[in-house]
Amino acid sequence: MKDILDKLEQRREEARLGGGKARIEAQHKRGKLTARERIELLLDKGSFEEFDMFVEHRSIDFGMEKTKVPGDGVVTGWGTVNGRTVYLFSKDFTVFGGSLSETHAQKIIKVQDMAMRARAPIIGLFDAGGARIQEGVAALGGYGEVFKRNVIASGVIPQISVIMGPCAGGDVYSPAMTDFIFMVRDTSYMFVTGPDVVKTVTNEVVTAEELGGASVHTTKSGVADGAFENDVECLLQMRRLIDFLPENNESGVPQWPSEDKGDREDASLDTLIPDNPNKPYDIKELIHKVADEGDFFEIGAAHAKNIVTGFGRISGRTTGFVANQPLVLAGVLDSAASRKAARFVRFCDAFNIPIVTFVDVPGFLPGTDQEYGGLIKHGAKLLFAYSQCTVPLVTVITRKAFGGAYDVMASKHVGGDLNYAWPTAQIAVMGAKGAVEIIFRGGTPEEIAARTKEYEDRFLSPFVAAERGYIDDVIMPHSTRRRLARALAMLRHKHVEMPSRKHDNLPV
Repeated sequence: MKDILDKLEQRREEARLGGGKARIEAQHKRGKLTARERIELLLDKGSFEEFDMFVEHRSIDFGMEKTKVPGDGVVTGWGTVNGRTVYLFSKDFTVFGGSLSETHAQKIIKVQDMAMRARAPIIGLFDAGGARIQEGVAALGGYGEVFKRNVIASGVIPQISVIMGPCAGGDVYSPAMTDFIFMVRDTSYMFVTGPDVVKTVTNEVVTAEELGGASVHTTKSGVADGAFENDVECLLQMRRLIDFLPENNESGVPQWPSEDKGDREDASLDTLIPDNPNKPYDIKELIHKVADEGDFFEIGAAHAKNIVTGFGRISGRTTGFVANQPLVLAGVLDSAASRKAARFVRFCDAFNIPIVTFVDVPGFLPGTDQEYGGLIKHGAKLLFAYSQCTVPLVTVITRKAFGGAYDVMASKHVGGDLNYAWPTAQIAVMGAKGAVEIIFRGGTPEEIAARTKEYEDRFLSPFVAAERGYIDDVIMPHSTRRRLARALAMLRHKHVEMPSRKHDNLPV
């Protein structure tokens, strides 16, 4: 019996070594952790249960039968994060470069199916060179099976992808269909075709970082939702993110103990809005001051900075925050901001996370670049997302809410449950000067100035909207957290019946 147990332990040790000590050292020299080290950091200590440790590929082409490594380049299993169950797979770059084979794919598929049956989140840690070329179409078939499960799980369980090394070719499409993508600066990159192929096809010379590094995908493309300095910081932040997320679409948001009282008031908010209506301020200050303990996990912080999205808590319960950012482009809505916010709103709605929206928007960004780029359809994405929400929607207009952007930002007309305004709110079709110049075209400067003051007094206040019931109440800024906490508590059991249909037709 002892011999058998010793052999088992020996085989386990062999599997844990992956590609061997030399390749592990090479991984460390690149500033990267191994697949198993990443799992140890992500999960609660001692909670990891591994599946398929001894699986090997079955390829016999190109001499592959002579090189077999237990695990076949991916570590799969389940564990807990702060006591809550998660499933995961972690690609092992030390084994065949983490490339995907038929059996490698089967390991991922198994853990995806288990996560769906258990209705628990799944996390993928990516560090791989794409499909295993020696296996040809068998590897491509494996990708397809993984992709299909990503789609089936969408909106049912949270799916998180963490790019911690190369992620190229077919590997990129699985993360693209998950809910969130995070990257590690300088050591991770994503692209469909690499620099060599780009040079061959287009004669363009570009590095991997310039083509698909974290700086590209967190700022320009918006593919990634955030980037961190190294593996350790990234994984610790993933633990923090998971604490905000429900286990599935039916479990409800997690409730964490909080000593931050729901009726807390903050007098500093009474002076947040500058006297000059054209002077910017930081909307994140408001978010931090109303969220429990000021804890806010921002999503997409470096992309489309004119809108802020992320998770916080109010009275211990996860809340999604969407807010125009006056510090960037005056908080105007453009194509990128609309897409970013729409994606976030749809996630929150899918997983029954209530949404708080802070509005300070002068309208949609004008210009040929925006119109040629499809601003109409991209803006419609955000309108569509809010309009189909069935979760609690609480909106606070802090300053400007002009034109169609007023409607789009969770107004009463598209489904807002409670719509508040600060006394500083200005709700109108457009700014006073522009409106008066249209209404009184040809007037003298003195007449325009007088009419502008008249327009401001009549329309640039929250009271016209409040008189019509479009604003439920004009509230004092210092009481914002208390009013939000009470509103969300009142709406906790909100239920909306939607018409039966196969699926909607989102304006993509």
